[in-house]
Amino acid sequence: MKTEKNKPSRLTKALLETAKDMKDAGVLGKATYEKITMRHLSLKDKNKLVEPLTGKDIRMIREQARLSQAVFARYLNLTVGYVSQLERGSKRPIGAALVLLNVIQRKGIEAIL
Repeated sequence: MKTEKNKPSRLTKALLETAKDMKDAGVLGKATYEKITMRHLSLKDKNKLVEPLTGKDIRMIREQARLSQAVFARYLNLTVGYVSQLERGSKRPIGAALVLLNVIQRKGIEAIL
């Protein structure tokens, strides 16, 4: 929790210190530690975790997965029209769709199945 002055509370500081010690001891993974840190400090570089994707990138991801737009849309819980707009570049993915597309790009379609 943060106070109005954007300063972490004593409890948040204690939590972060404990999390850091756990990471240093090898009990807590780096990715988990970074999630805790971002959540409690509201770091501005959160968006660095997901890369922006172009329409060409999205089409390539779908084609590498060997899926039609309809099936790809179903897996992502999107409409076919939205997937088409993404691939044409008339819309840019944001939020959960962007995160899922980044996961699929890094780990393959199997990561979400």
